[in-house]
Amino acid sequence: MSALTVGHDPEQSWDDLVRFWEEMERPEGSKVEIIEGVVTVSPAPSCRHNDIAERIQRRLYSVIPDDWGIFQTLAIAVPSRLGLLIPDLVVAPRPVNPEAENYVPAGVAELVVEVTSMKNARHDRVAKPAAYASAGIPLCILVDRWSPEGPTATLFGEPQGDVYRPLSVAKFGEPLALPAPFDVTIDTAEFPAD
Repeated sequence: MSALTVGHDPEQSWDDLVRFWEEMERPEGSKVEIIEGVVTVSPAPSCRHNDIAERIQRRLYSVIPDDWGIFQTLAIAVPSRLGLLIPDLVVAPRPVNPEAENYVPAGVAELVVEVTSMKNARHDRVAKPAAYASAGIPLCILVDRWSPEGPTATLFGEPQGDVYRPLSVAKFGEPLALPAPFDVTIDTAEFPAD
């Protein structure tokens, strides 16, 4: 199953979109996001997709401060881009927002990780990084198993407006080094390529 988009009135406000997102019935196991003002329903990620996210998470746990967490299903809000997004991983200081029930401001994140899905790769490559950059999230890792140039992992940083600068690109099999405050190398040779 590929992503399903749910139409909405272009005149809807951010609050209306969020209310619709909060109240809609979700297919079990699906991921529901608002991407550029459009409600998008995606199937649960594949086992290989989850394996990559788990391997990155394991490396990050070895270097993050004790008062930071790594969250797999945390929705982060970027109202300026009409986005309510659920990255594969969000690294943020705890508590993320004790008053929040369903989502937190994207600005709390120090790092987000997106692993592309074949059917939703455009969102992961274009729309979501633009939203993360506009929210000022310092670092973003895009693991693109479906890249036309072959599977790659790209570290983005130095957000300016809605654009990140690519800091490092590793083809699967090459190391991807993260700068401070992480100072860790991700071994992409461990990632399943297909």
